[in-house]
Amino acid sequence: MKIKTIETKQIKNKTVFLRVDFNVPMKNGSIKDETKMTAALPTLRFLLRYGAKVIVATHLGDPKGKKTKEASTAPLAKRLTKMLGIRSAKMRFSGEVLGKKTEKAIAEAKPGEIVFLENLRFDKGEENNDRVFAKRLAALADVYVNEAFSVCHREHASVNAIKKYLPSYAGFLLGKEIEMLDRVIKPIKPLVVVMGGSKINTKIGLKKNLNKKASKILIGGGLANTFLKAKGLEIGKSLFDKGGLNIAKSLLKNKKIILPIDAVVSQSPNGRPELKDVGDISKKDYIFDIGPKTVRLYSKDIREAKTIAWNGPLGMFEKPAFKHGTVALATLIAARSRGKTFGVVGGGETIEAINMTKMQGYVDWVSTGGGAMLSYLGGERMPGL
Repeated sequence: MKIKTIETKQIKNKTVFLRVDFNVPMKNGSIKDETKMTAALPTLRFLLRYGAKVIVATHLGDPKGKKTKEASTAPLAKRLTKMLGIRSAKMRFSGEVLGKKTEKAIAEAKPGEIVFLENLRFDKGEENNDRVFAKRLAALADVYVNEAFSVCHREHASVNAIKKYLPSYAGFLLGKEIEMLDRVIKPIKPLVVVMGGSKINTKIGLKKNLNKKASKILIGGGLANTFLKAKGLEIGKSLFDKGGLNIAKSLLKNKKIILPIDAVVSQSPNGRPELKDVGDISKKDYIFDIGPKTVRLYSKDIREAKTIAWNGPLGMFEKPAFKHGTVALATLIAARSRGKTFGVVGGGETIEAINMTKMQGYVDWVSTGGGAMLSYLGGERMPGL
């Protein structure tokens, strides 16, 4: 897919509305993971270098149109000042989305300075893709730049409707996302897709669009439990997608879909781990990870791949006792990337897993979009593009 990315002539000495995705995990007002913020820095530095007055806008969490202290973007503005290495005087936090404070902050800002808006989702017009709200946002600037790939599958005002009212361009990150994901859509074969997580309906587009191109689709996590149950196997008390059982049954004939052959189980999340073949699961068991036989089986396909796309953890990797399957395959995918294989991973939990290996730098592309990555690879409509 071809998109227009920003150039110097388009933003020099202009007021730019920059939509980023700084929806980062927070705890007690502190940022736990800055990955998304770091990814947007090249575009921000470019805009500032060429004298743009930059309005930074993002959402944080899902406050459903209500203003809350916990969802305020104030800590993000403060942290971004330090990440960019600029003086605090060059960063103005408006404290609102639209209004006199915002207008005053923009009027007072000089070229090469930033005005950081309050959480876009404090206004219901954002998620409703309200044209009046979008038009008021657009009136703040001369140019619109989208650097929020991870919400481009959402029909929201700041990524969709706003484009009707301003010249619109992609940021460097957004452009790179499309370039890299297009290499999966038109892969060097064999293509191996690794799918984890829990919900089938979020993955079905990906499976349909890449099915003809993929040689193998390796399944793990709650997604695998749904397939195993659809196959008539006992999965005990394990997480599975009830609404996706019929879809799973219809896909079982597809020989490209490979399911786990063993699992790490326990009778509670804090219980003693035990290895079992998938045919030996008891009614009291929870499946928390793929087993070593499955890791070996999947590893063979990953080693033979020329292109790999991975979305979704393969078990409860956040618990040390149940992280081994996910981390083992994450390590292998990282080791194979930037060499004989082109590797792409995406999704919040998937990125957490690859970070555990300390080898994230070896992966060809770590996508900032989970749902957006699935939608794009699945050939679905992307309102933000």
